[in-house]
Amino acid sequence: MSNHLPAFMSKSFSDSHLVAAAREAMVARGFEPDYPKPALQELQSELASPPPQSDLPGTQDLRHLLWSSIDNDTSRDLDQIEQAERLPDSRVRVRVGIADVTRLVPLNSALDRHAQHNTTSVYTGVATFMMLPEQLSAGLTSLLENQDRSALIIEFTVNEHECVEESKVYPALVNNRAQLTYRAVGAWLEGKAQAEGKLANPDLQEQLRLQHEIAERLRRERARHGALNLDMEESTPVIEDGHVVDLLPVRKNPASELIEDFMIAANGVVARFLSAHKFSSIRRVVRTPKRWNRIVDLAATLGTKLPGEPDAKALNEFLCEQRSKDPTHFPDLSLAVVKLMGPGEYVAEQPNDPPIGHFGLAVEDYTHSTAPNRRYTDLVTQRLLKAILQSQASPYSEAALAAIAARCTLMGDAERKLERDMHKKIAAVVMSSRIGQQFNAVVTGVNSYGTFVRTLAPHVDGMLVQGQKGLDVGDRLHVKLIRTDLYRGFIDFARA
Repeated sequence: MSNHLPAFMSKSFSDSHLVAAAREAMVARGFEPDYPKPALQELQSELASPPPQSDLPGTQDLRHLLWSSIDNDTSRDLDQIEQAERLPDSRVRVRVGIADVTRLVPLNSALDRHAQHNTTSVYTGVATFMMLPEQLSAGLTSLLENQDRSALIIEFTVNEHECVEESKVYPALVNNRAQLTYRAVGAWLEGKAQAEGKLANPDLQEQLRLQHEIAERLRRERARHGALNLDMEESTPVIEDGHVVDLLPVRKNPASELIEDFMIAANGVVARFLSAHKFSSIRRVVRTPKRWNRIVDLAATLGTKLPGEPDAKALNEFLCEQRSKDPTHFPDLSLAVVKLMGPGEYVAEQPNDPPIGHFGLAVEDYTHSTAPNRRYTDLVTQRLLKAILQSQASPYSEAALAAIAARCTLMGDAERKLERDMHKKIAAVVMSSRIGQQFNAVVTGVNSYGTFVRTLAPHVDGMLVQGQKGLDVGDRLHVKLIRTDLYRGFIDFARA
């Protein structure tokens, strides 16, 4: 096949072929792209006669509070909403409302079995494969604007020392008063955009400023314990008239950081809540980096000496310094450190087990609980919380939790590979007209298969097929694009 495809062939591939490739990739990676017939039959039954909004005793009515959500521009599978208030003693109470999904997805139902098989929603850039049917995840179990919904409230207080205290979990009725986006809220918080539309509401502005303030305080407290200051710059495809035409960078902003900080705090509250009630649970862990020596070498090339043994606090101090000194290349450094740390995993943890912890977040107690529409671990955690709230025994044996944790780790790895493969195919379409051009790049992987790099503008992953000798993860270089394979998503570079 020619490397220089005619424009009409490139556009044809970017339309129907990419969507077909996404489905094929789902099957190849072990996912079920379609819901089985029994699950669809259950769905129709749920839609015809959904159960009452809340099936939990002690449910509070919090619909009067000024709840809001912040998510991507196109998101409708809204898992969480937030609200905060100042207390008289300089403390702040934060409430995070999590969509009640298990009410409509019973344990061992066909819907549940399909969710347990896939374990996650998969976002390919050209097609989205939801873990739960859209009628639920973007409908009855989504915290949509101006809709009464049942939720589990994760409440915690942040004191004047920036520490989380007095946390609890309870059921409530809620109503999302403002469905907001990262883009709009982030630009407003940075002072780059005027408050328009929903943001013109003074009460909502006050609420968001308070949430932003608390998020920054939570982030500072984590940083003191060594939480890593990373900035992973990703990219998203630009699709016009059904055709992929470009890749644009997506970076953190104050709004996305706000949600990240609140979710980390909420997940810590849930983990401690489960432990306090002697419930085994599934934890999200990142173990001590196996390639710490390479991280030390990487820091040394930038003038910093790290300890010989893994030290999250020292690593974070180095990252903060580099972010200040060289913000342009900081995303590249972040990517290298993440690659060298290795992937996270799910483990089943019993109450008396020594915690493995999350090296990147510098926390010992961490689970996933805040996205039950999108992640199966969160659905499982929600069932555990409901059992506690109803004074019932755990619905899962320790063996069952261990099996689910292993499955979620396996499929999470498959999801990352699938989304990476689809990003490569999309990138190959975008880059097919740029053969011969040169780019700044960073080495992202070196193994028996070859040396891999990521270009910086746009963010594109490919293989270095010429001039790779002596390179390792984190090295920066100039590369020349020499070949693209649209059908396999291969992008080959030579050292320039």
